[in-house]
Amino acid sequence: MATQRTVLPRIGLGTFRLKDQDVIDSVTSALSLGYRHIDTAQFYGNERAVGEALAQSHVPREEIFLTTKVWWDQLQPQALLDSLEESRRQLGVDYVDLALVHWPSPDDEVPMADYIGALNQAREQGLTRDIGVSNFTVAQIDRALSVPGGEHLITNQIEVHPYLANRKVVAHCQDKGLQVTGYMPLAVGKVMDDPVLQAIAEAHEATPAQIALAWVAARDIVVIPSSTKPAHQQSNLEAMRITLSAEEMARIDALDRGERIANPDFAPEWD
Repeated sequence: MATQRTVLPRIGLGTFRLKDQDVIDSVTSALSLGYRHIDTAQFYGNERAVGEALAQSHVPREEIFLTTKVWWDQLQPQALLDSLEESRRQLGVDYVDLALVHWPSPDDEVPMADYIGALNQAREQGLTRDIGVSNFTVAQIDRALSVPGGEHLITNQIEVHPYLANRKVVAHCQDKGLQVTGYMPLAVGKVMDDPVLQAIAEAHEATPAQIALAWVAARDIVVIPSSTKPAHQQSNLEAMRITLSAEEMARIDALDRGERIANPDFAPEWD
C-alpha cells in the first residue's frame, strides 16, 4: 500500500538573505497575513531569528509548516543528525516539518546512501516529520529514490522562474510522485521589468510578480517567494487566485532561456 505523503502548502515564505530583525519582521508579518509555510536553512544563518518570530507568533505550532535544510558540509551521517538537532534548538521547536539536503554532496564525497539514510533516520527519530532534497538533478533523484530511506522523500526544491522553467527536472520529479518546490520564483526581481509579464499583468489588473507566481503555481509547483514588505507578501498570497489562460501560459513559457541564478562552484552538472 502506498504511503500517504504530506502535501506541501502551495505558497510559503522564503527567508534567504534575511537576517536578524529583518527576518523576524518578515516571518511575523507573513504569519499574520495567513502564511503557514516558512522556509529557512542552516546556511542562511537565521534559524534563531526565525525561531524568535515563531515564538512571538500567536499561530499554534501545529498550524505552521516549517522547513530547514542541511548544508553540504554536514552530510556525514552523524554530522547530519547533529546539525538537525542544532537546527531544532536554534528554531526553538520540538521538530521541523520538512528537512532537506540543501545540495547533493559535491563529487559524491559522501555516498548518497549514507546521507539519505541519515536523513530518514532523523525522520524516524522525530527530528523532522518529512524529508526531501534540493538542487538534485534527474539522475540524482533516481539514485536518491533507490537507496534505503529514499522512498520517504516528498520534494525536490529547485530554482524555477520564467527564465528557468527547469522542465526536465520538474517533469521527472512529478512523474516519480515528488512534489516540486520552486525557489527564486521572481528571479530576484527581474520579472518586474519583463514586457511580456507586464502586458499579462495589465490584463489581470495584477503585477508582473503575481503573474510569475501564478505561472509557477499553475505548473503544480509550490512557490516560496521571499519578501520583507507586508504589501508584497499580501500580493504574493493573492497571486495564488490568478488563473492564466493557455495562451498566457504559452507566452510565459517562451521566456525560458535557461538563466540560472543559483549556480555555486559545488553545484551538480545540471540537466
